[in-house]
Amino acid sequence: MDIAVLIKSVIATDEPIRVVQGAIDQNAKRTINPYDEYALEEALRIKETLGGTVTVISIGGDVTVEALRTALAMGAEEAVWIHAETDRLDEYAVSKMLAGAVGVKTYDLVFAGHLSVDNGAGQVAIRVAELLGWPHAGAITACRIEGRVAHVTRDAEGDSESWEVPLPAVLTAQQGLNEPRYPALAGIMKAKRKPLAELGLDALGGAIAPRAERLACEAQPARPAGRKLSGTPKEQAAELLALLRDEAKVLERR
Repeated sequence: MDIAVLIKSVIATDEPIRVVQGAIDQNAKRTINPYDEYALEEALRIKETLGGTVTVISIGGDVTVEALRTALAMGAEEAVWIHAETDRLDEYAVSKMLAGAVGVKTYDLVFAGHLSVDNGAGQVAIRVAELLGWPHAGAITACRIEGRVAHVTRDAEGDSESWEVPLPAVLTAQQGLNEPRYPALAGIMKAKRKPLAELGLDALGGAIAPRAERLACEAQPARPAGRKLSGTPKEQAAELLALLRDEAKVLERR
């Protein structure tokens, strides 16, 4: 069972997001997208049960290297690095590149995170499945492989659905699918020495122009200080009502 896992390097969720000159400052602590960690863990568990290999694939600049090496330390055999700056790439361009990278080798299964915690669009894996012509099941919370069929349970907005998906297929991982492992020290040391397979844009047919353009990026305005109301409960309620009506403009005057 040869499995590809699509991963993304994102700013760690405990890091503040800073906007500098109309762009997000990328010089912050980074990590593998948390949903991609669930995808990688599931791929590793399937490999440990059925045999085969796990290859991680990612697009990005130099900041992507750490995520790829972390994936190798967790147990992936190979890492493919598509060296391209992603600041101006949209989901269309990213999915075209990833589908091209998957097509370089024959895989039985592709895993990815249900969405990324930075953009949150949840488009890339679905687009990759469409470009490959493979079936897709999203937001899975359980997976079992039997022969050439993946038996999955997927989150359906508070309910669940059971699907049988013929392989090859693309599956995206939802929170609750598993508990990702921590890389062992031996794996970390080994991953540092292991070369990354760099895949240039020429091998994927050249640079792909995005179809969406980001016009602006602005920092969230500072949150104003809170206001303490005084007086009796009745007076506080009246003042709060006036503030909601006259300043916040969330209530209509009657």
